[in-house]
Amino acid sequence: MNHTAAHIRPAAVAGMFYPGAASALQRELREMLGAIDSEAIAPAAKALIVPHAGYVYSGPIAASAYAALTARRATITRVVLLGPTHRVAVNGLALPSTTAFSTPLGVVAIDQEAAAAIAHLPQVVVSDSAHALEHSLEVQLPFLQTVLGKFSLLPLAVGRASATQVAEVLDCLWGGDETLIVVSSDLSHYLPYAMARETDRNTATHILALDPHLDHQQACGATPVNGLLLAARRHGLHAELVDLRNSGDTAGDRSRVVGYGAFRFTAETANVQ
Repeated sequence: MNHTAAHIRPAAVAGMFYPGAASALQRELREMLGAIDSEAIAPAAKALIVPHAGYVYSGPIAASAYAALTARRATITRVVLLGPTHRVAVNGLALPSTTAFSTPLGVVAIDQEAAAAIAHLPQVVVSDSAHALEHSLEVQLPFLQTVLGKFSLLPLAVGRASATQVAEVLDCLWGGDETLIVVSSDLSHYLPYAMARETDRNTATHILALDPHLDHQQACGATPVNGLLLAARRHGLHAELVDLRNSGDTAGDRSRVVGYGAFRFTAETANVQ
């Protein structure tokens, strides 16, 4: 498909949340992904939860989940990406009308077939304004462009919706090994370091138990996370903690930190060797 400029959602936070120049961005991604011990990684994840702050803060935590995907470069051809809306209020889950998203690393096509598969659901809406400046989805794309081969994208900006409504969308898009689900969410916000560690450990316990009752103080992406946890229960997935840190561990002041967690979800059978 030819993508005209009018139908491409341009990068909104390149140069702010991550480097705006392709060469600097590639170098930073290589360093973060290269720091992960690939020997310790199980590559069969169906879904991930990853953080979405500036790379200097949360990039290493996100990299810990993404590094495993290099083993599935040729298998994963579609990514369903969900994240919370930070700037524009929206009812339901918003698709863009654009045909592609752009980053300094190139253009990723929107999966029109997948969009059509959920268009009948009343909680699915179209809102370009919800996507225009939203960083929670955009910051995941350079990671995905680096670790995967050619893939299409279904980006969903999640606003006011229930966990059940999110899970219903995921059920429609579940697919097989070709489909990866990524939920973008940070954890606690602006707590002192020790309190944040305790709060985030508690949140991680709920995620690992597939308990779909997180609130927005525990995770800014609580709505899509809860929807994934509900769907994971239905589909027999097992949750695993990959990394749990905060901005005080990476690049920030410890008096007020933001929590970051990386989780992977695999089929129960995938854990039996």
